[in-house]
Amino acid sequence: MKQTIAEKIISAHTGYNVKAGELCIAKVDVAMVQDGTGPLMVQEFKKLGLKELKNPKRSILFIDHASPSPRKELSNTHVVLREFAKEYGAVLSETGTGVCHQRLVESYVNPGEILVGADSHTCTSGALGAFSTGMGSTDIAVAFGLGKTWLKVPATYKIVVNGKFQKGVCAKDLILHLIGLIGADGATYKALEFTGSTIDEMPMSERFTIANMAVESGAKAGLFKTDEKTKEYLTKQGRGDKFVKIEPDADAEYERVIEIDASQLKPTVSCPHTVDNTKTVDELRDVKINQVYIGTCTNGRIEDLRIAAGILKGKQVNPDLRLIVTPASKEVLLQALKEGIIETLVEAGASVTAPGCGPCVGVHGGILGDDEVCLATQNRNFQGRMGNTKGFIYLASPYVAAYSAIKGYIANPQEIL
Repeated sequence: MKQTIAEKIISAHTGYNVKAGELCIAKVDVAMVQDGTGPLMVQEFKKLGLKELKNPKRSILFIDHASPSPRKELSNTHVVLREFAKEYGAVLSETGTGVCHQRLVESYVNPGEILVGADSHTCTSGALGAFSTGMGSTDIAVAFGLGKTWLKVPATYKIVVNGKFQKGVCAKDLILHLIGLIGADGATYKALEFTGSTIDEMPMSERFTIANMAVESGAKAGLFKTDEKTKEYLTKQGRGDKFVKIEPDADAEYERVIEIDASQLKPTVSCPHTVDNTKTVDELRDVKINQVYIGTCTNGRIEDLRIAAGILKGKQVNPDLRLIVTPASKEVLLQALKEGIIETLVEAGASVTAPGCGPCVGVHGGILGDDEVCLATQNRNFQGRMGNTKGFIYLASPYVAAYSAIKGYIANPQEIL
C-alpha cells in the first residue's frame, strides 16, 4: 500500500485505507485532558448535551500542571475534574501521581492505537508506535463522548539517524538539533517518523524524549516503529500482551527525508525565547544561570535522574543558583528512592518536588524572578513560560543541566565524562 506509520494506524481506525491529505473520521482509543485544559472540556461536554463517556476506562483526567495546587482558583478547577470523574466514571489521575504524558506511556497507551489529548505534548506516546496528538478541549469533549475524532491525515517526514552519540550527548541534543535545523514551524501538521541505527539502539526513555518534542517543530505526531525494546518496556509495565508490530511499508512515500549523523552532534542548547534558537554548549560559554530545573515529561524519567545523580554525586550545587528536581511520575520517584538517587540529589543541594509538571508551566514551584536565567530539561522556552515574561529560559539535556548546576553557568559535561 506504500503507507507510512501514520497512514497505517489511521487506516486501521477508519475502516479503509487513507493517504496523506485526506480528511477522515477515526476511532479513538484513549482521550485525555489535564487540569489546565480539563475544565473547558467539561464545560463543552455538557454544552454539547453529551450524556455518557464512550469508553470511561480510557477517558482520563490528569491533575498534574498545578500539583499540588498553589491557589484556591486552581483548587476549584481540580474540584471540577474530580466531580466529573465521579459523575461519568472517568479515570482520575490525582495530585502527585505524575505528568500526564509520562503516565500515559506507563499505564494507558499501546502500539497501533490513537490517543488524542488536550495538551500539545500528547505526541510523547508516539514512541510506543501509537498515533498520539494534541487537540483543543472541544475536540476532546467529542472524543470523550463519541469515541471518535476528525483529522487530516498528515504527510510524513522521514528522519534517518545513524551513528553513535559522543559521551555526554543524548536524544535531547538530537531533537534540539533537528528543531534548530528545520525551524519551529518546519514540520507544521506533518508526522515525523524516526528511523536508523541510532534509533534502533535507543532506549525507550530517549525515544519518549524525541517524540515529546516533535510538536516543537510544528509536527502533528512523532512516530517510531515498534521493536524488541518496545516489547520489553510494555512487558515491564504489565502490558506485554498489547505489543503489536508497527512499521511503515518498505515503499512508503515521504514528503521529505532528513539524514543526521549522530556521531557529529554536540551538547546542544535552545536559547531564549524559541526552541529553534539553538547553539552548541561551547558557543554559550559563561552564560550565568540562577536556576536549574531537571524534570518534566521530556526529561523527568528515572534514566534522566540517574544521569543527574551520576554527575552530582559527591559534589555541591553552585551556591549562586538553586537546583529543582521533579520526577515525572510516582513510579519514577519510588524507583529513584530505591536506588538512592533522591538522597544523592538532596545531599548535593537539590530541592526535590512532588511528581508533576513542576516549574515548567509557570504556575507554581520555581517561578523565575525578573531577569533571572533558568537552564531546564523541559521542552519549551517561550517568553513567560516559567511564570515571568522577564525571565530567560535555556533548554538542555540532563547532562548539561546537572553539570551546569555545579559550575554556575552553562557548561559542557564532556569536560568530566
